[in-house]
Amino acid sequence: MFVVIFVFASSASAEWKEKVLYSFQGGTDGATPVGAVVFDQQGNLYGATQNGGSSSCHSIQQCGTVYRLAPPAKQGDPWTETVLYVFKGNASNDGASPYGGLVIDSAGNLYGTTGYGGTGDCEVLGSKLGCGTVFELTPPKQKGDAWTETVLHSFPNAKQGFNPFGDLVFDSAGNLYGATFFGGGKGTTCDPYYQYCGSVFELSPPKTKGGKWTERKLYSFEGVAQGAQVGDGANPNGGLVLDNKGAIYGTTFYGGSVRGECNGGSGGTGCGTVFKLAPPAKKDGNWTQILLRRFDEQDGDNPAAGVVVGANGDLYGTTLRGGSSGGPGGGTVFRMVPPSKKSGPWKETILYNFTGDEHGTDPMASLLFDSVGNLYSTTNGGTPQCHYGNVFRMKPASENGQKWTLSVLYGFTGSPGAEYPAARLAFDKTGNLYSTTSLGGTAQSCQSGCGTVFEVSP
Repeated sequence: MFVVIFVFASSASAEWKEKVLYSFQGGTDGATPVGAVVFDQQGNLYGATQNGGSSSCHSIQQCGTVYRLAPPAKQGDPWTETVLYVFKGNASNDGASPYGGLVIDSAGNLYGTTGYGGTGDCEVLGSKLGCGTVFELTPPKQKGDAWTETVLHSFPNAKQGFNPFGDLVFDSAGNLYGATFFGGGKGTTCDPYYQYCGSVFELSPPKTKGGKWTERKLYSFEGVAQGAQVGDGANPNGGLVLDNKGAIYGTTFYGGSVRGECNGGSGGTGCGTVFKLAPPAKKDGNWTQILLRRFDEQDGDNPAAGVVVGANGDLYGTTLRGGSSGGPGGGTVFRMVPPSKKSGPWKETILYNFTGDEHGTDPMASLLFDSVGNLYSTTNGGTPQCHYGNVFRMKPASENGQKWTLSVLYGFTGSPGAEYPAARLAFDKTGNLYSTTSLGGTAQSCQSGCGTVFEVSP
């Protein structure tokens, strides 16, 4: 049913060690790394920063960068950072402020999104900032030359999509799928300054070399109507996953059900959803959305990342807040089990409630499987003694009815070390984990540091 890729099992030891591979310095360097990092075949790491690069960029923030980290030739030497591209924003319509990480193809080309920039006519508070872009970075033919950035798609207006958000994903035919946090042409209750409630899009490669990529809006979210208690999802997070029948699965940060702290405010309305988009039976037909879960605060609210797929087609994810811990709740890890019959509902199970104890709070990143079914992720909030987040592992329940168990592999210590992880983890070939933190590091140009790339190893 599903295409599932696992990595190997990691060490069972809980005495993991952390190493900051790079501290972003702001200014002409990047700042505030965002989204997942990816490896190439040579072991280099690639990622994007939301800020930094050019201080003269005309956008809502600094325009951001794409960077590479090269591993040291000798053990113990530092990794080497290279800024591959600095976004220029409205000055050249190339994009500004990535809000997601990168994906890489077999030829080493990098793909990502920017939340602003491009040629679109989207405005915020009367300032034209562009609607966002999807871009490709192509490596040079000769080592040492500059990488080439190509804008594959500029969202033209808010109806088509505004503020692409989260990581992209490829299907087997080379199409890219992603989400815009706003835009799409539907919904009026999601934000007072940004239009509409978000969309899911497909970007198809040209049939002939040098041709244009083709964008298609697959679904527009409507949110919860004014005065209603339930409705559609709103503000999709990106990080979509596909099954082998072409269906798309993801989450929305808002929308769904209105309860308690999900009842509106400056951020949005609704506790968030898990959704499925089923492809049309005929080419160019409409995609069909199915809401698999409307979160209701007791089972979590506001999922900040997408879902991952287990071996049996189950979906696993996290919510930033909520849960049955009392009060506002510190977030959850959940599982969605598909129905045994085609028309039945999906069943949700809460695998863990974060309570603010030694296991942390506020998981913002998606989950990662190893080959024996353990799950890995991070919390953005820490313990009462350590507020900077952690890396955790969850072991699956045994056949005798024992519950899933969670253990903290590493707790972040804050600047000049790393602090506040929010992006998906990645394994290397030897079982070490890599990701980014939005703050921390040695830089003095940013309050609490400009962010880091880190490694956690058994």
